[in-house]
Amino acid sequence: MAPDDERPPLIPDQRREQLLKHLRRDGVLSVQQITRLLGVSHMTVRRDIAELEKKGMVFSVPGGVRIAGAIHSEPGFLDKSQVEQPQKRAMAAEAARLVRDGMTVYLDAGTTLLAMVPVLAQRQDLTVVTNDFTTIGRLMDTPHLDLVHVGGRVDVSNRSSVGRLAADTLRQLALDVAFISTSSWDLLRGITTPSEAKVEVKQAAMACAAHSVLVAGSSKYGTFGRYRVAPLTAFDTIVTDAELTDAAAEGIRGGGSSLVLALS
Repeated sequence: MAPDDERPPLIPDQRREQLLKHLRRDGVLSVQQITRLLGVSHMTVRRDIAELEKKGMVFSVPGGVRIAGAIHSEPGFLDKSQVEQPQKRAMAAEAARLVRDGMTVYLDAGTTLLAMVPVLAQRQDLTVVTNDFTTIGRLMDTPHLDLVHVGGRVDVSNRSSVGRLAADTLRQLALDVAFISTSSWDLLRGITTPSEAKVEVKQAAMACAAHSVLVAGSSKYGTFGRYRVAPLTAFDTIVTDAELTDAAAEGIRGGGSSLVLALS
């Protein structure tokens, strides 16, 4: 057998499998660490990262790469409302472009979709269906809109309703478009959540809608919760912010969904 320093170089697939092996062990690695571990150039490492990211297997971070991370809980409404406000407004504006007068639309609970409210309030003959109590409160003074809250068990932390009762109400409706939020998403697992009670509501809204739109920030990409909701291919359109990497965007577009990157 040839000594270690005389072994032939790994082919790309072998090298990328080695990279994945190290990431599964360490979670996150810098480009410099990977060059030492694999004995290859920075350019080769970045090319390997891009190829794996297109497949949804790794996710770029400044100066390195990480493996998908699990989330076990979600921040509450107040915490979420304080972060990434410019990105949320930009995504909401892009999502609202898909809404025309006379439509029946579903707004899932979440602070990004809540940012659509000022725009939707300018529409005419719109029916807004939601499980979000803050959305309903902010639209109460718009008598030209028809409002439907789906009811159900109350999730106090997120100011929304969840569970079977909320899903059953949604199943009685015909929606033109459902705007869905998520705390975690990636190419391999689709959208997920750590809360089982949220799954059925999101799935019911998507099943009742002619078009389904995911609106989710890039900071949540590459994370996953315990419960699967839907693959990314179930969405006609995905709206995220412009900080999503080029490799991740290419992988998502390869699945067939229309991808919109909102500039803030």
